[in-house]
Amino acid sequence: MSIKTGVLNGVANIEIARPEKKNALTVAMYQAMTEALKAAKDDPAVRAVLFTGQPGIFTSGNDIEDFMQRAPGQGSEATDSPVFQFMRALIECDKPVVAAVTGAAIGIGTTMLLHCDFVYVSDEARLAMPFVGLGLVPEFGSSLIVPQLMGHRRAAEKLLLGDPFTPEQAVECGIANAVLPAGEVINHARRIAERFNALPPGAVRESKQLMRGPQHAELLKTIRTEGEIFARRLRSPEAMEAFQAFFQKRKPDFSKF
Repeated sequence: MSIKTGVLNGVANIEIARPEKKNALTVAMYQAMTEALKAAKDDPAVRAVLFTGQPGIFTSGNDIEDFMQRAPGQGSEATDSPVFQFMRALIECDKPVVAAVTGAAIGIGTTMLLHCDFVYVSDEARLAMPFVGLGLVPEFGSSLIVPQLMGHRRAAEKLLLGDPFTPEQAVECGIANAVLPAGEVINHARRIAERFNALPPGAVRESKQLMRGPQHAELLKTIRTEGEIFARRLRSPEAMEAFQAFFQKRKPDFSKF
């Protein structure tokens, strides 16, 4: 399955554990993370959720081969696919979500961080959202949230050019809380998550809801629009060229478009 889950001291851990494929996410892995998030939400013994990866890699994003074999369909079918079910489950989790980013976080590996409440990145981390370079568009509400965090011009560097950014830049623009040595990230993130064992859970849930509430409807609308365009772009000639180039280990040629 490549997703390991468990509850320890009030914290539901969701570990992405597919290092041989750089923690690339498959449909089955999205389903497992969705189930884990829903279980954590419904379990009164769980006070927080902790996402972790592997040493040197959080996730390289979608497993392209798996994703293309099970690509979401058009219209409402696109937003009912496993990846969008995961998106909704993360957004709707009413308990604090902490992420420990121990290395590269590519594509949805970065955009999912936008929906975590606490993000701690290692000094070896590298974040990137290279959707446009694959003939696609931003997803998971990133076209709304990233410009709000960075301003339009810096967001254009990250979303249109796909420029990677450093751990320090992630903190500066508000995606992450702090940069830590690689060997300390997970333990620090766990300590933060465990602090919620000593706080009143109802007050925490309602405070999180208040913090997210004003933008919730707009966020869901943006994700739905992004998803419909993303699904259409998956079948575009530009995306086909990008994916073929990926598998053939060459640079894509967009000069003919």
